[in-house]
Amino acid sequence: MRIGLLQLNATIGAFDLNRARLEEAYRQAVDRGAELVLAPELFLCGYPPRDLLLRNDFIQRGLDCLEQLTGSIGDVPLITGYVDRNPARPGRALRNGAAVLQNGKIVHRVMKSLLPTYDVFDEDRYFEPAEKIAPIEIAGQKIALTICEDIWNDADFWPEQRYHCDPVHDLVKAGAKLIVNISASPWERSKETKRLAMLQQISRDEKVPLVQVNMVGGNDELIFDGHSVALNAKGEVLALGASFTEDIMVVDMEASSPAPAITLPVDQEEQLFRALVLGVRDYVRKCGFKSVVLGLSGGIDSALVAVIAAEALGSENVWGVSLPSRYSSEGSLTDAEQLAKKLGIRYDVLPIKGPVLEAETTLAGVFAGRTPDLTEENIQSRMRGLLLMAISNKFGPLVLTTGNKSELAVGYCTLYGDMCGALAVIADVLKTEIYALARWTNRNKEIIPWNTIEKAPSAELRPNQTDQDSLPPYDVLDRILRAYVVDEADPKMLVSEGISPETVRDVLNKIVFSEYKRRQAAPGLKVSPRAFGMGRRVPIAQGFRG
Repeated sequence: MRIGLLQLNATIGAFDLNRARLEEAYRQAVDRGAELVLAPELFLCGYPPRDLLLRNDFIQRGLDCLEQLTGSIGDVPLITGYVDRNPARPGRALRNGAAVLQNGKIVHRVMKSLLPTYDVFDEDRYFEPAEKIAPIEIAGQKIALTICEDIWNDADFWPEQRYHCDPVHDLVKAGAKLIVNISASPWERSKETKRLAMLQQISRDEKVPLVQVNMVGGNDELIFDGHSVALNAKGEVLALGASFTEDIMVVDMEASSPAPAITLPVDQEEQLFRALVLGVRDYVRKCGFKSVVLGLSGGIDSALVAVIAAEALGSENVWGVSLPSRYSSEGSLTDAEQLAKKLGIRYDVLPIKGPVLEAETTLAGVFAGRTPDLTEENIQSRMRGLLLMAISNKFGPLVLTTGNKSELAVGYCTLYGDMCGALAVIADVLKTEIYALARWTNRNKEIIPWNTIEKAPSAELRPNQTDQDSLPPYDVLDRILRAYVVDEADPKMLVSEGISPETVRDVLNKIVFSEYKRRQAAPGLKVSPRAFGMGRRVPIAQGFRG
């Protein structure tokens, strides 16, 4: 059987747009000889629709869209994801479904069995799991049709299974000769490697070919990487979808041997960069905007965000603004200007010394007798936020924030200041990873000035300030953050590895205290196993430190 894999980019709630793109891609696959065509999970409504699923008009629009799509499908079957109503009670009102369309009819409906409710997933909030499972028959062949999480519970791959059943194993045991999985599997660093290894394990164990089509694109914080794949019964790769871009493949599943030299990309910095570029491009585009503005401080974080934005949107759609204070160094101004010239983006300088002085003068009576402190530093940051938001209001570009995960973790950021913006591009990228990405950016030629990369990081909000005045070295800080935030490790383990108890305690206190800031932060692109925001839900008012 020749199977078409439609690795496509859906926009949540854009039913007509999604349907038109699916119809076009279906015709392309059929013209290339496909005998069965697959589209991703919940493609018609986009993933994840979240609480739009609570709206009856949203559900009905999706079912109407499915009916329209069905009428355009000919003799070659199409499998696509959609939201179905659940008529049974008691039970949740909806089901996560896959419809098999052929000759203007829905010939099969299959419901998702395993509903993820962890990290960024909330499917048990909305959907009822399948009551029973059985292979379906297409073109005389029994097929195990599964939906995303249904395939993520292989006992031989996972040391601990999350669910009590394995739908894939049960379907093959019931006679299925081909495993099909339609998926919306979001990306995080190295996720594509783990996913492929798991799928290969399944096809080898079950001794049947396997095909997975995965969504691609950015939807709010989540980024979908594609990497759709077709495997033979030995787990060998027959075809592999492109990364972070749409792809249409037609694969002969009866090929006697795998195609040569099909491998995953190995450059992790490149993968991370491409993920962030896709996340920015789709967030801006799907929100109905074309351009962005950001503050260019001459530091490494804003420099990297500018590079990502220029790659995502084109240099003509990126506006960099330098907002020097009385403490900004001449080198920082030079670095910001050089970066803007190399990228070819618009660049303006708006000094904040005067407006900050006006604010300090206004507050002088109230602050009488008080020594200048963090308050005055934050006034500078908030003045920058005010000016960037004014540009956004007047001309329409979205403001990008430039804070990294290390800073957000410990509150080394200012509410209504450098946290102002519509999207936090690098909010899930640690400072040590920022340096690696910056060096990768300069692998062929200097784009980010080397001085920006090599100088000591500083907010430049007081004389001779550096980040390490109040933070441990970033390699130490990031070790703590990986362990405590991402891995949920016991802080005692960090002490046993040689980090001082005082440092660990100070960082943990900062993490807990800063939760109220993160709750008000712009959405951040998720690229790690545990990001701040929708995937990490902790109370603000609490006393636990670990």
